Amino acid sequence: MTSTDTGLDGSPYQQYLYAYPHKTSYRPMRPRPLLAEVWRAEAREALFLYVHLPFCEMRCGFCNLFTRANAPAEQVTDYLRQLRRQAGRVADALGDDAGYARAALGGGTPTYLTADELTELFDIATGMGARLPGVPLSVETSPATATPDRLAVLAAHGTTRVSIGVQSFLDAEARAAGRPQRRTEVEAALAAIRAARIPVLNIDLIYGIDGQTAGTWRESLDAALAWRPEELYLYPLYVRPLTGLGRRAHGRADWDTQRLALYEQAVATLGAAGYRQESMRQFRRADVPTPDGPDYCCQDDGMVGLGCGARSYTTSLHYSFDYAVGVSQVRAVLDDYLSRPADDFRYAEFGFTLDGAEQRRRWLLKSLLRADGVDPAAYRARFGSPPGDDFPELGRLVDRGWAGDGGLRLTPAGLARSDAIGPWLTSARVRDAMTGYVPR
Repeated sequence: MTSTDTGLDGSPYQQYLYAYPHKTSYRPMRPRPLLAEVWRAEAREALFLYVHLPFCEMRCGFCNLFTRANAPAEQVTDYLRQLRRQAGRVADALGDDAGYARAALGGGTPTYLTADELTELFDIATGMGARLPGVPLSVETSPATATPDRLAVLAAHGTTRVSIGVQSFLDAEARAAGRPQRRTEVEAALAAIRAARIPVLNIDLIYGIDGQTAGTWRESLDAALAWRPEELYLYPLYVRPLTGLGRRAHGRADWDTQRLALYEQAVATLGAAGYRQESMRQFRRADVPTPDGPDYCCQDDGMVGLGCGARSYTTSLHYSFDYAVGVSQVRAVLDDYLSRPADDFRYAEFGFTLDGAEQRRRWLLKSLLRADGVDPAAYRARFGSPPGDDFPELGRLVDRGWAGDGGLRLTPAGLARSDAIGPWLTSARVRDAMTGYVPR
């Protein structure tokens, strides 16, 4: 267990714990396990289907996702062909009793595809057994690609949530974040999404951009709120290795103070506008019902990932293909995926095996970093012990005023420091694996 408070005493912005264990802890698996064996003992009647499209019209300066900008049309064609082959092998491994309760298209930017290509993509997904329309479906888009013809395809296949990465409504700030775009383009995209009548609109914004002030941040928040989005995700800017911003000199002595002040400003602004906070990043309009079943989350157990860059999650194994950020390395990994014989997709390639202790820690982190916190009865029902017994260090969060309920629910000050608390609770095993990863 964690034995030091060093991580809590440092920056509140250490790492976004989007998934646990982090993808940089994955390693090649030798021998490669057969997917049929990996999934044999898993519940498969209510899976989450995630399809990854590693293409964008540009590479944003802050982006460390697995994606390629401006891929040639023939590579997109080849990718869809290979995706269909992979889907066939994965469906065979899962068996006829597999069913899907939710789905998501991510990337990259799925709407980088043309309308006809999106139609083909949906044909691949439904061929896997996903009912589209029929189950909740989230799709990521961008201002340049949220066009009426593409959105019509999404709506026709029952898309229930569209998430658009705006980041800033101010052109100068968008450029400073390495995302050249014009507000007119952003507003046109938002109008097109609303015209498509997709039930949930999510807008992503970023704070901590060079030159951003409380005044300009309020401008972006007000511009987003004018659309009455059902959700907003607010991200602190991170500068990561091998990204566009990471290649620039960056780092201000007051950056942590600035980001924390902008975060607190946003919490107050959105609260006054009728939004309830679900996590450090997620805000949902208070009149929008809580989703039936688990909230949208792309890292639940029982997630089947398709595509180069997609991750899959079972109870005890998380697996994917290789991961890279640098332009040349992304292209190499993508070329490798496209050259694979179909039977290669019967196996898991890179992964991390979760023992009982890691499964407990993952469950705790996924719950603790949400505003509702940890349900001790649910934890005990699954693992047979109280969470406080397994994680006595949670008391140190209580001592700091960052958690209540015995450390099982973060206070507002604790939520603001989620990106320090998550890394602090990361196990030594995962931390060592992440430290051994060489960015490329």
